[in-house]
Amino acid sequence: MELVKKHIGNSCDTVSSNNELPVQAALYTAFLCTLFGANAVAIKITLSGMGIFTNAGIRFAIAATTLFIWARLTGQPLLLNRDQAVKMFILSMIFTVQLSCFYNGLSRTTASHGTLIANLLPFVVLILAHFFIPGDRITLKKISGILFGFTGVAFLFIDGQAIAGDLLTGDIIICCAVFLWGCNAVYVKRVLAGISAVQITLYPMMFGAPLFLIAGFLWDGEMIRFMNPSIVKALIYQSFITAAYGFVAWNGLLHRFGATALHSFIFIMPVSGVIFSVMLLGEPLTMNIIISIILIIAGTFVVNRPASS
Repeated sequence: MELVKKHIGNSCDTVSSNNELPVQAALYTAFLCTLFGANAVAIKITLSGMGIFTNAGIRFAIAATTLFIWARLTGQPLLLNRDQAVKMFILSMIFTVQLSCFYNGLSRTTASHGTLIANLLPFVVLILAHFFIPGDRITLKKISGILFGFTGVAFLFIDGQAIAGDLLTGDIIICCAVFLWGCNAVYVKRVLAGISAVQITLYPMMFGAPLFLIAGFLWDGEMIRFMNPSIVKALIYQSFITAAYGFVAWNGLLHRFGATALHSFIFIMPVSGVIFSVMLLGEPLTMNIIISIILIIAGTFVVNRPASS
């Protein structure tokens, strides 16, 4: 999910290039998508010993600090004018609410469900962009892809394990988070086109981290119940691998090869997320989940399929 948000933010200032990826770049892109797909699993692991808001606060505090140091060392522009600061404040508010919903929902449902529902984001963005971004219209091809994607998630809601109690509640909360993510992405594309990708990524983290920690103190009960090596490694994974390193690496690929070439690899994320959920968390791999994966991947391919000449 962060990957798609970063792509949209970066697409405003990315050198457009639709060339096919060299083999090494393709493998590296697939590797990054695999890492992003496993992020929900890492969050689930840390939630076993940390409060919902505490987890988010520590993660984004670490990621923001790392990204700030990288930006300073590489000479990235960070200063905002008054108008940009107001717009960034609005974006940061959306970011904080959406992540609160996502972490809350993931604490109630499985990592498999969370990953698959999160991969509705590109389809939500397509729908919102139709209404709020001039010239970004929904075509028959996009409608077909959207139907595949939403049908895939519908299979999660009729899954026998999801109907029971908290899982269904968690799935619904994550759907709300994905809608907010879509609003975030469209706001970035329409309003924040003149702000760099580094600023769009860094400032919401800096804004949200202290709020998450305050919320953790107020509502998490025990902010940190216990720590073990698995939780520490999962927190490092979220903070450095996906939120910091992942951003820098993906941004570099975008500038070199363009969004179109990279987009065809996004289907790896739901597959990666489910596989790691089954392997590391012992979550069940039901027939509904398999059908959901197939439909979401099909929708992704349909939406990103090049138009025939």
